[in-house]
Amino acid sequence: MVKADEPASFAASTAASGEDRQRRRFLLRATGAVGGLCALAAAYPFVASMEPSERAKAAGAPVEARTGGLAVGELRVVAWRGRPVWILRRGPQMLEELTRHDNLLADPDSRASEQPAYCHNSGRSIKPEYFVAVGVCTHLGCSPTLRLDRGSEELGAGWPGGFFCPCHGSKFDLAGRVFKSVPAPVNLEIPPHRYLADSTLVIGVDQA
Repeated sequence: MVKADEPASFAASTAASGEDRQRRRFLLRATGAVGGLCALAAAYPFVASMEPSERAKAAGAPVEARTGGLAVGELRVVAWRGRPVWILRRGPQMLEELTRHDNLLADPDSRASEQPAYCHNSGRSIKPEYFVAVGVCTHLGCSPTLRLDRGSEELGAGWPGGFFCPCHGSKFDLAGRVFKSVPAPVNLEIPPHRYLADSTLVIGVDQA
């Protein structure tokens, strides 16, 4: 015999079962979402590691520079890898002078110095007119200054013009070659570079 209150109990039980199913669905969805987020979080460092950091890009990225507008004897400075790179325009007289003082230099042929093979010449350059070098003294890392005052009393009567490091007195000619009897051991470094056009070059990329 069915009691009078059994239909009510059955309805309540059915409602409770429905609520349990909804609760289980919610928990399953929430667990899945959290799992997905955890998977993404775990994967992100591996994905991110495949891309170079902004610091890495800044440290090694090539730098474009222009030579247009430079007057003879004018020096332009650009930053590459956190170091100054010089671009100096040399005139015919400056280039001729480079052939006259080998006897004053410690390494006139740049045999013990750092430069790309395509700059291993008397002017240490791709285009003789433009000298490109890292403007850091090879002694202790100071930055020399351009001194074009030939025969300077301060630098000596035989000074042909070049770069002088005021920190410890090292001297370099207009091809970055170091003079004898100064603290700097080798010539200035020539960075890899190439010309994109007559008046545009890229520092940090070798010539093709």
